[in-house]
This record gives sequence, C-alpha cells and structure tokens, in this order.
Amino acid sequence: MQFKVRDWMIDLVVMVEPDMPVTEVLATMRRRYIHSVIVNKGPENPEYGIVTSTDICDKIVAAGRNPAGVKASEIMSSPIITISPEMPIDECARLMSEKGIHHLPVADKTGHIIGMISATDFLVVAEAMGRGGDRSLS
Repeated sequence: MQFKVRDWMIDLVVMVEPDMPVTEVLATMRRRYIHSVIVNKGPENPEYGIVTSTDICDKIVAAGRNPAGVKASEIMSSPIITISPEMPIDECARLMSEKGIHHLPVADKTGHIIGMISATDFLVVAEAMGRGGDRSLS
C-alpha cells in the first residue's frame, strides 16, 4: 500500500498574525500542544510563514532576545515549502530530510493551507509500515 500525506496529516492548522508578539505565539503553542504555527499573510509579508519550536530555541532563547518585544514575522521562516496531500509519504519524508525541516504545511491546489505533517507523525507511519500498512495500531 502506498501511503499519501493526506492519510497522516493533521488537519488542524493554527494561524497567528504577523504582528503577534512571540509571547502570545508561545502561549498559543503551549495551549494547543503543538510545535509550529503558520503566520498569516499580511501587508508586510505577502507569503505565509511558519514559526516552530526550533525557531523559538534558536532565534529567541539562544539569541537572548525578549519574546515580548519580538513579532512572529521577525522570527518566521518564509516563504514556506508546502506539499500536496497527494504526495507519497516516503517522498515527503525524503523532502523533510533533504531540507532539514521537521514541519511541512499541506496545501490544496489553490495554495490554501489545509493541514500539517511533522517529523513526529512519522513515528506512527513507521509503526504502520512495520505492521504491513495497518493504520489501526491497537
């Protein structure tokens, strides 16, 4: 069985505004138990962005910056790489490995972000592969 991204992606996409202080981004991530958020398009940034827990570590904590005085748009990665829900899951894993990224937004044909897949999702994918494609994992 050939798994597709759509079979494993999370369809919860949490968006924040570009001018949101990083302290609020952090609170959103903690409350939702997520490790990345999408930064919405805005007048200053015509493309979506992404802020991940790695960005928080590298661009806030390690840099000694006060998150209250930093906007999401200042630490986001943009433009983002997106993938199709129809992409084979092994291709997605290769892309993430090649690019050194752990979170990939999933976009429909119009470019609207409809889901996310992250490196931790591949723990379940690998387990299902080991069970011969059984997604039940009971």
